[in-house]
Amino acid sequence: MQMSENNRSVLWSQRIADKKLRAVKPLPLIVEGKLKRMVGLTIEAIGCRAAIGDRCLIESTSGGNIEAEVVGFSEDRTYLMPTGYVHGMVPNAPVIPTGKTYEAIGGYGLLGRVLNGAGKPLDDKGPLHNIINIPLVPKTINPLSRQRINKPLDVGIGAINSLLTIGRGQRLGLFAGSGVGKSVLLGMMTRYTDADVTVVGLIGERGREVKEFTESILGNEGMSQAVVVATPADDPPLMRMHGAMLATSIAEYFRDQGKNVLLLMDSLTRFAQAQREIALAIGEPPVTKGYPPSVFAKIPQLVERAGNGGKNGGSITALYTVLTEGDDQQDPVADAARAILDGHIVLSRSLAEAGHYPAIDIEASISRVMNEVTSESVQLQARRFKKLYSTYQSNRDLISVGAYRQGNNAELDEAVSYHPELVKFLQQGVNEKRMIDDSHNDLEKLINNGQMLAQQVTQ
Repeated sequence: MQMSENNRSVLWSQRIADKKLRAVKPLPLIVEGKLKRMVGLTIEAIGCRAAIGDRCLIESTSGGNIEAEVVGFSEDRTYLMPTGYVHGMVPNAPVIPTGKTYEAIGGYGLLGRVLNGAGKPLDDKGPLHNIINIPLVPKTINPLSRQRINKPLDVGIGAINSLLTIGRGQRLGLFAGSGVGKSVLLGMMTRYTDADVTVVGLIGERGREVKEFTESILGNEGMSQAVVVATPADDPPLMRMHGAMLATSIAEYFRDQGKNVLLLMDSLTRFAQAQREIALAIGEPPVTKGYPPSVFAKIPQLVERAGNGGKNGGSITALYTVLTEGDDQQDPVADAARAILDGHIVLSRSLAEAGHYPAIDIEASISRVMNEVTSESVQLQARRFKKLYSTYQSNRDLISVGAYRQGNNAELDEAVSYHPELVKFLQQGVNEKRMIDDSHNDLEKLINNGQMLAQQVTQ
């Protein structure tokens, strides 16, 4: 029996309706849970259906809501971490998933502003304008699509420009103990580096440093092309981590606009410690000096986001400070950072105590891209400088006790005659700027005229 025209039309209508129904995505099922346990900053809820990274609201006795993020789960338990203060929480309080995740912000309206880890203004300049929402954790860049590092970056520090030349798009670590001049050197590089945009992440450091950095180091002129993200030490660990990721996301936004960005993060160690607090709180076992495995996975995930962009993109030259506790260069965080970064600058406490500034330990520092961004002559001169400096340092005790006799070792004689000029070359005033071309010329003069200087010293 043939199907009538009317029945055929009805059948086609049903098929079209079924296709449309299947094409419509079901709305997320919001299942409200209850707060059952809180120890330290770890919140445990039951009956709460939410994914890792989701934002949840917890009702408090004050009548407001406390925000928290899902960081783990086990069987029927969901683990959350607060992003703010937790006063007013009570047992069995409703835990309401929002179905949303934390996002970052980007846009030229951020220039000149100081933000917290949630992207809210900390200054008194009113609400943010001309901004857009961007992912807090974007997709990774195909490594083959990145541009190579082949241009030097002038940072205004003579010792770095000449002996540890930095390339545009490099990721560098500044390794130092407390009180060795790390923040001052970072401030000098902030003022003197030629960049379109500067993004500063003050992560887990002292709160008083935020105003000092914005007013004394950056100043009005520097702040006009800068964005500061500040999450001081008294912020919850999750907010400190968000601050580091937000600063990186903002730098990525400007890089995608074709800008050359300088990203300064002080410090990578505090970011790692924040992840350690979270991981230990939800039961992850410590493996290396109290650090759980997730810490060593988070560091490269953050650092690898910096660097050069694609063919038409800009660059992010990133400088991460790493706090070496007790001046231990084998600290787990320092060791992990050294392995993933494109070079490291080590500050020496003994040099700082001797009044040598900046207290850069040239022997322990290296730039892994220097050969890609400098000429062969500069590389030869830098190696010659380091050899002379190292020869003197290895015989320093012999010289200081008077056991050194001139004429017994020609190489040591040369190093001794050069040494005063080498030390002078490495030192620089806080308010002194040395351009990269001037630094290379000064190095060439020092090496080429060294023999004449040595003769003058020995006479």
